[in-house]
Amino acid sequence: MGIEDSISAYILCGGKSHRMQTDKGLLLYEDKAFVLHVINAIEPITNQIVCVTKNDEYKKFGFSIISDIYEAKGPVGGIYTALKHSTTDKNLIISCDVPKITSRLLETYLILNSKSSEITFLSDGVSDYPLIGMYSKSIVSEIEKAIKNNHLKLLKLIETLDYKRVIVSERDKPALLNINTKADLEKL
Repeated sequence: MGIEDSISAYILCGGKSHRMQTDKGLLLYEDKAFVLHVINAIEPITNQIVCVTKNDEYKKFGFSIISDIYEAKGPVGGIYTALKHSTTDKNLIISCDVPKITSRLLETYLILNSKSSEITFLSDGVSDYPLIGMYSKSIVSEIEKAIKNNHLKLLKLIETLDYKRVIVSERDKPALLNINTKADLEKL
């Protein structure tokens, strides 16, 4: 694994967190903010890391932050903002609420499998995790079209494009766990 200049990483931190009722990326796991766990997993892959959020608290982690171009458009809007901002073809898009994610998992499953598809994302074989994925800048206009037509279901949009679903091994499934509720947080 080495630092890649050809990959940018965008951490989606701008969700409304209705179920959690607080900014999920700033929640603590093992005495570190969720987003810091995600950053630590990304740093061995690329140092081009940007947080997509309008919350200035994320500046304390030392990376740029950008606000959604189209507000209240969910993950599709966040991905559009990231791809529009990016200067690289390949972009790691990851949500801030996966504190168990690892560099090894990202490298093994995503980076190595993303060469031939516009979108590559992880799955555990039952659930899909499109917010742990590699997205090509080339699809930015398709995403903008979806936003303008209010087609905001991310998986439905992905299925209209060139994508690859990569299923992780049984031992790696816990790393995909995203924390959406207070009950999820307690189990963590």
